[in-house]
Order: sequence, then C-alpha cells, then structure tokens
Amino acid sequence: MSETTNAAASAQPKMPDVDERGLTDAQVEDRAERGQTNAVASSTSRSLADIVRANVFTLFNGIILTAMVMVLIAGSWKDAVFGFVIIINTGIGIVTELRAKHTLDKLSILVASDYLVRRDGKDVDVPHNDIVLGDYMWLRSGEQVPADATIVQTWGLELDESMITGESRTVRKKEGDTVYSGSTAVSGIALVHVTAVGAHSYAATLTAQAKVYKKNVSDLNKGINTILKFMTFLVVPLCILLILTQMKTVGGWSAAIATGAWRRAVVSSVAGVVGMVPEGLVLLTSLNFALAAIRLARKNTLVQDLDSVETLARVDCLNLDKTGTITDGGIVYDDFIALPGCADKHEAMQALYDLANEESPNGTGRAVLAGLGEQGFTGSAQLERVPFSSARKWSAVAFHDAPHEGRGGVWYMGAPEVLLSGFAHKYPDVLDQVNDYANNGMRVLLIAHMAGDVPADFATNPRLEATARPAAIVLCSEHIRDDAEPTLAWFREQGVRCRVISGDNPVTVGAIAGKVKLTGDRKPVAMDARALPQDVDELARVLENVDVLGRVLPEQKKQIVQALHTQKHVVAMTGDGVNDALAIKEADLGIAMGNAAPATKAVAEVVLVDSKFSHLPDVVARGRQVMANMERVASLFLTKTVYSALISFGVVLSMIPFPYLPRHISYIGALTIGAPAFLLALAPNTRRYIPGFLRRVFAFSVPCGVATALSVLLSAWFVPKLMGWDGVATAHDQLLWRSMCATVLFVMGIYVLARVATPLNSWRGWLVAAFAAAGVIGMCIPFIARFFAFELPGGKGLLTLGAQIVIATLLFALSVWLFPKFLPKTMRSVISQYKRISKR
Repeated sequence: MSETTNAAASAQPKMPDVDERGLTDAQVEDRAERGQTNAVASSTSRSLADIVRANVFTLFNGIILTAMVMVLIAGSWKDAVFGFVIIINTGIGIVTELRAKHTLDKLSILVASDYLVRRDGKDVDVPHNDIVLGDYMWLRSGEQVPADATIVQTWGLELDESMITGESRTVRKKEGDTVYSGSTAVSGIALVHVTAVGAHSYAATLTAQAKVYKKNVSDLNKGINTILKFMTFLVVPLCILLILTQMKTVGGWSAAIATGAWRRAVVSSVAGVVGMVPEGLVLLTSLNFALAAIRLARKNTLVQDLDSVETLARVDCLNLDKTGTITDGGIVYDDFIALPGCADKHEAMQALYDLANEESPNGTGRAVLAGLGEQGFTGSAQLERVPFSSARKWSAVAFHDAPHEGRGGVWYMGAPEVLLSGFAHKYPDVLDQVNDYANNGMRVLLIAHMAGDVPADFATNPRLEATARPAAIVLCSEHIRDDAEPTLAWFREQGVRCRVISGDNPVTVGAIAGKVKLTGDRKPVAMDARALPQDVDELARVLENVDVLGRVLPEQKKQIVQALHTQKHVVAMTGDGVNDALAIKEADLGIAMGNAAPATKAVAEVVLVDSKFSHLPDVVARGRQVMANMERVASLFLTKTVYSALISFGVVLSMIPFPYLPRHISYIGALTIGAPAFLLALAPNTRRYIPGFLRRVFAFSVPCGVATALSVLLSAWFVPKLMGWDGVATAHDQLLWRSMCATVLFVMGIYVLARVATPLNSWRGWLVAAFAAAGVIGMCIPFIARFFAFELPGGKGLLTLGAQIVIATLLFALSVWLFPKFLPKTMRSVISQYKRISKR
C-alpha cells in the first residue's frame, strides 16, 4: 500500500510552494452534502420518452387509428391495410431521431479529466464533478477551466477565452482576475480560488436558457397540420352524416343491425374519411426527411431535428462565426520583413526564434517556432532572457558573447506601438507600415535590436533601452480554412446573404472576410458592434448594409438574429463557442461545429461532425432537394383530399352508397400517388425555395380535385341507369358498380400524376406509363382483383365504362383550363408560377 502511495506521489508533478492549505476533508464533505459541487445535469438531445411521445401522439395518427379500429370492429380487415402507415411513419421518425440522439451524445466533448486541487496542505487529483465551492485549484497549460474562480497566484497564466467571449486572442491573467469555466489555459500555471461551481458558473448560467429543446417549425408540416386540423372539424360531422346515409342505403338502423349490414355501412363511411387524410404525404415527408438526414450523416453532418431539413431550403441569411468557421483557431507564421535598421537578416531571424523559444510559449510564439523551425532554425545557448509580460507587452533576450557581431547585444520582441513609443527616435514610417499590415488582418510583432554591451542588470531590472532600433516586422495570421472561400462563393451564387459576426476586432475580421471574398469583388463593410443601436427595427436597418461585425457580445448575437427576423429573413447561425449558443437557439437553423461547446451542440439542429465548413453547401442543397420535390408531390396528396371531401358531400346529398371501398383507395393511392411520389421526391432538384408553397399546391389541387370528384360522382349516379339496374341492390351489382367507379378514379389519378410529373419528355413520362400499366395489369390478376374487390365489366358494362372515362377526360381538361380564369389575378399568377416551377 505504501509503495503505491509513494509511486503516486512521485508521479505527482511538483507545484510551486504556496501558503494556502486549502479545504479540509470535513469542509469538502460538508459542501458536497449541501450540493455545492461542480456536477451539472446536462443533456445534449431529447430524451427517449420525448422522442417517442412526439412521434406517436400526433393528430394524424389519431385520425387514422380511429378509422382503422372502426373498420376492424366491422370485421373487414382487408379494408384496414391503410392503418399500417401509422407504424411505418412513427417508426421512421423514432428510429431516425434515436440514431441522431445516439450520434450526438457520442459527439459530446465535455472535458471530464481530473484536476489538481490543494486540500489540507496537499495537492490531490479530483474528478471534474468533485470540485467544491471554495477549493484552491491549480490551473495548468492545456486544461479547460472547470469552474469560475479568482486567481490567487499566477506564474504566467494565459487563457483562451474564445468559447466564452468570442475573442480569439489569448489573455494574460494577473492576481485578483476572474477566470470563467469554459476557458482554456494555453500557457503558464496559476493557483485559483473556486467562487462558483456547477449550474452557478458563468458558462452554465449563460447556456441554461439555450439548453431548452427547441422544436423547429416546418412550413411543410405546419401546412399539413393545418389541413389535418381543418379535416378534424370536417371529418367528425361528415363521418356522422356518412354513417347515417350509409345506414339508410342498407335499409335503416333496425334492418342494418338485424342483418349485420351496419358493417358495410361503417366500412363505406371510413372510405370517405380515410381519403380525406393525406396520410401518404405525412409518411413521405417523414421518409424524405429521414433519408436526407442519413445521406448527410454519410458526409459527417448530423441532423438532430428532422424538420430542420426543410428549413435548409428556405435559408436566405447565414451568420458565420469567424473563429472555428472561417478560421480554425490556429495561428500561422507568415513573413519576416527586415527593416533598414537590420544589419543581418539571418541573425535577426535567429534572434526571433530565441525570443519565441520560451518555456511556455503562447499561440503566436508556437507559430513562430514552427515556421522558423521548418527553415532550419534551432535554439541558441548562452543567452539571458526576460520573459514576455502582459504588463510590459514585450520580451527580450541578450547575447553576451555572440559568435557573430550582428547578433550581440539585446533583442526585443513585442507590440509595435509599445516598442516604438519607448525609443529615443521616432519611426513614423515603421508605424504606418505596421498599421497597414494590421488593417489587412495580420497579427504584427516588432523586432528591435540594441547593439553593444548588455546592461549588467538586464535580468533583474528589465527595461526597454531607448537606443534600440527597429530591426524587423514579423507577420502572423489566423489560419483560414482551405474550404472557406469556395464555400462562401457557392452561397453568393445561391443568393444567400452571409455575414461574419465575431468577438474580435472589426478591422481584423473585415480583413479576413476580404481574403475569403465574403462579398465577392466588393470590399466587406465592417462595423464595431458597440456602435449598434438597441432598437430592434433600427438594428435591422443597419444590418442591411453591414457585412462584418466585430466586438459582438453573446447577447448581441441573439439580438442580431431577432432583428433579421423582423425583415422576414430565414436565418441560419453557425458557431462553436458557448457565446454562440443563445444565437444558435434563436436562429431558424442552428449549425454547430463538431468541436463546439457541448451546450452549443445541444441546441443546434445541425452538427458538422468533422467541423468542415465545406459541408454547408451539401446541407443546404439537400434541404432544397427535399423541399422542391415535396412541393411537387404534395399536389398529388392534396388532390386526393379535395376529391375525397367533395365525393363524401355528394354521397351525403344524394343518399347513395359510397362509390368505392377503403381497399380501392389503398390500391389506387399506392399506384397513382404513393409510389410515384416517393420516386419523384428522391429525384435531383437544386431549385431554390420560393415562398408560397401552400398557395401553389392548393392552386393545383383544387381544379384537379373538382374534376376527379365530378367524374366519380357522375359515374356513381348514371352507371346504374345506363346499365339498366334497379339501383345497386344486389351484392354483384354493387361490386361491379364500385369497380367501375374505382376504375374512373384510377384513370383520373393517372391524369393528375401526369400533370404533376410534367414535363413528360424524360424519365417522368416513362414513370407515368409504368404505373398506369401496373394498375391495369393488377386489375387483371385474379388474386389481386379478389383482394382489392375489382371486377372488370364486359359487353355493355365495358362500353359504359369507356363512355365514363371519355367524360372524365373532358371534365379534367375543361377544369384545368377553365378553373384559373375565374380566379383573382393574384391566384392566376400563383398558378403560372407553379407551371414554371414544375418544368424545372
């Protein structure tokens, strides 16, 4: 046991000696019992119960389930096959969302490593969740800050706070400064006193609101639900009227109950009700959303909310976070520009390497070391060093015995304006040159050299010697993603307005936006967010003329999204930091990078798993495909809704048996709507979404539905007279009558399909022909004909059926041509727009 303890102690890194002893075991236990620990209950996605509840308890499922139960009670299981759509539709939604949940939960990158805390005079490792309020904790380079704290002592601690503030520059901390959870230590160490833990920390407070699940609003599903709600009010009284009518057609209630004919009456009534519900549209929408999500997943793009696939098609405004989206957060060494005061460029570059070669270099220092290291530079021996200080803004190295004359003396590296202000001579040309580089988005450092003897107190009394002269300018920059420029070019071509919103300096961000051609050949207009108006409407007006915003606070990002909403924009927001979470939740479509903060991924509808910006065009294109194709096929389903409602009213008013059975509508719907719609919905389509989806669909569906309803009702009314029947009293006459009415309905369904599939001079024409042939062949196969209750007429019946088909064809052509002429001018323009779109 003692050997294990000794081994652990020897493995423990040696930390600086400090006076603070930390909490005792009793104090830690007491605070843990009071719940003052760093544990936070978090969820990156909806729970299993929420997913199941959202997919099972829908209005659509309720209507179809009720109708199916009524048919089963009536004992006609063949007419209840339409109920299977509930299982398929619900299963697709649940399985796909569970798959998304599993993937998202695996993506969570919550840092759960151990942290070194000081307790009872000893340094011990404790898990993230076991840190308690009041702990003294060591922060070391590379660690993420687990809780809010105040710095007690620091040894060069430098933090990356971009996840909190959006500011990509690292920040040096001093005693008394506050550090926030979510920041990352990039260099140095510090002893800190924990002041807020768990849900009370700054990051947790900022994201608590954002972590609430937000259901995306789908225009397509909203339109379908609107139809379903209307059908609910229509279906109940119409179903009652249909039952009363059908009971009367079988001899009244007494006779129906005594003979069992009530069963036929119920089945007939359900035929009208089921036809009015566009169940296939709901199924096809879910299926297409699911397939789009699966296809995107193959490209490392996770869709957490299926409805967001549709939103992708409507996005016309994309807000981009600079760090993590356009840039990858890294710094690269770009150039070394020797000034007239530089005697030997090679020696100056060696001095630069030595200046950057500190024990814990920051991001810029590491970039310099990497860049010069590739050129063969290595560290020098026998030098004295003054490390970088956030107070001084410079570092220095001294060579007492330099092998070459050019490298002797003292070399300085730091902020140009600080170094230049300390020299005896002024160098306005150098300062102008520095400002030009800075305005172009570069990170600029200045190298200065003081030749001669090194001051004896160089290390003990560091100071900037007035006799030093500027020697070189060092240029570094944020590393821009290789895919940023072509991706932004794609969005420009597609008419999507892109804006960069960042916590960095607007000049720097604007320069980077110019490099990636955010606005094409035009220079981006940059603005400091601190000058933005508070009023939302005024903010919206300002944003119309701004391409880049810098110094943006997390709350302002949310306000920017709200302001764009006032102008009816559909906004997508990308980001990776905690500071982006509120805006991502507010946006119509939130897009998080795979390496984003957990809370940010939790509220985003789309997660780019490998953090590649170049996936966004695929994401938007897939959404456009789904929406454009679904608009095409939605017309098929809503046409069925229109003619089913009209036929039901006609049946009630004329007091006749319903002209077809539920199994007829299942057969006809599968061949003229369901299967063709599935193939049409998967076809390539890159058309941008055009507002007015529901109006265009109804403009198509109403004339087609009216023509179909009139054709079927005319057949139902006049076929018995033409055939010489005394009504349809016998079972055989009723079977033949319904078969003829259903055949007319099938023909009209093919006509509607042909109009939707226009133009027919491609594979779409073959598609229509194939399903027309399949329907006719199926009616001729005995097994299928018996199952679906089809009987083909002969002799006089065949001539009667032919006459009805000719009349139906004329009605269809007349309705499609005549109907738009009686509509208002605005509706006629909608129909013209539909025709133009359908030809694409």
